[in-house]
Amino acid sequence: MILDNIISHESTQVLKEKSVLAALEQSLAMIEFNIEGDVLWANENFAQAMGYQVAELTMMHHREFCLPEYAQSSKYRDLWHNLRNGVKFQEKIIRVGKNGRALWLEATYMPVYNDEGQVVAVLKVATDITSREAAATQVRNELQQMAENLLARTEAGIQRSQQVASTIEHVVKDNENNLNSLMNLERQTKVIRGIVQTIRDFASQTNLLALNATIEAAHAGEHGRGFNVVATEVRKLAQNVQEAIKEIQITVNAISEQVSQVSLGTTNSQKAIINSQNQIQQAVDAFTDIGEAAESLDAQAKTLSDLI
Repeated sequence: MILDNIISHESTQVLKEKSVLAALEQSLAMIEFNIEGDVLWANENFAQAMGYQVAELTMMHHREFCLPEYAQSSKYRDLWHNLRNGVKFQEKIIRVGKNGRALWLEATYMPVYNDEGQVVAVLKVATDITSREAAATQVRNELQQMAENLLARTEAGIQRSQQVASTIEHVVKDNENNLNSLMNLERQTKVIRGIVQTIRDFASQTNLLALNATIEAAHAGEHGRGFNVVATEVRKLAQNVQEAIKEIQITVNAISEQVSQVSLGTTNSQKAIINSQNQIQQAVDAFTDIGEAAESLDAQAKTLSDLI
């Protein structure tokens, strides 16, 4: 029995060893193996954790509790080689219960010596931490998912920021086009001013010729020829005025087109600015979501830290 192997008869402790071991046996899962890995003894806690009856365990070998790939590995051989040579092993491990369910155990393997100092058995003390590991795994998965969502939101925020930059660039170009249109409008205005001045000159000459025509009319008769000359000049002048009016009409149409372009450009600029504002707000919202996700990520990380 385990108690025969590990109890010292010359103890100076105040508490009795049998009482201490009884308390440990009631609280922990315990099992004892010989140096070949055959089960010598197990308590009820270990049997229940693994899904066996205590009587079933005494006919089993240690490797039957292990995953097949581990039982056939060099690590498994090293474990037992070290235990036979008195090297203690303590680690978080995976073991397989009767129903094939994987269990996580916080286990300590301790070599047990006889009076000659030889290792004659191995005592394993374990705590079932399967629930804790399942919770930790769930939290880790949630953290991973949150990290992926955080990355996706960050990329979305960057993309929206790039869209904002592109929109602002278009606004700048539209403003440059508007400036060019205004400069063309200014040149057309100067042309109109010149034409208007020409018309004024024509009008002055027309008035003068009309006056002369009136005077010549008063001297009708032999002097009628002079009136005809004046009338001819007036007609020519009228034709010149018509040509000037045509030029004015063309220029006015050009100005109207330029004004339309300026108006359209201004409208497009306004739409672009509104669009920019919307995209900027979307970017702000995206990075706000990132901040919330980061806070949640931090909380989950703290939870995971507490579990571990």
